[in-house]
This record gives sequence, C-alpha cells and structure tokens, in this order.
Amino acid sequence: MANTPSAKKAVRKIARRTKVNGARRSRVRTFLRKVEEAIASGQPEEAKTALRAAEPEIMRAAQKGVLHKNTASRKVSRLAARVRSLSA
Repeated sequence: MANTPSAKKAVRKIARRTKVNGARRSRVRTFLRKVEEAIASGQPEEAKTALRAAEPEIMRAAQKGVLHKNTASRKVSRLAARVRSLSA
C-alpha cells in the first residue's frame, strides 16, 4: 500500500489513466471488428469505409501510448492489404 503523499497521488493518477486507456483500447477494438466484419461479409465498399474510419483511431491510440506505433502501422497495413484484395 502507498504510504507517502506522492505515492498515493501516483496511485490515483494510474487509476485514471488505466480507465482512459481501457476505453481507448476498447474503441480501437470496436473499429477493428467493424473492418473485420465488412471483410468477412465480402463488401469492398463497406470495408473501405470502415478502414477509413479505423485508421485514424488506431494511429491515435499509438500516439497516446495505448498501442506501440509499429503495432498500429502493422495492423493498418495488413487490414489495408486485405481490403485491397477484396476489391481486386
């Protein structure tokens, strides 16, 4: 258990950040799921629209430290490739 005032404050800050990061991670997963569902249903236009909406959300999560930037880039790249192959 935290004893010093600064440690107690750090615990409060960590709890707040954890909530924010959890919400942001959940939001990213939702956008990813929408793209995955559009790809699975075989609708290229819907998949492109979903990817266009998901990409900034994924990159924002990377910027905020929820995802590593390479992980975010990899996810966007692989999704884009799958969407491209859908319309080809």
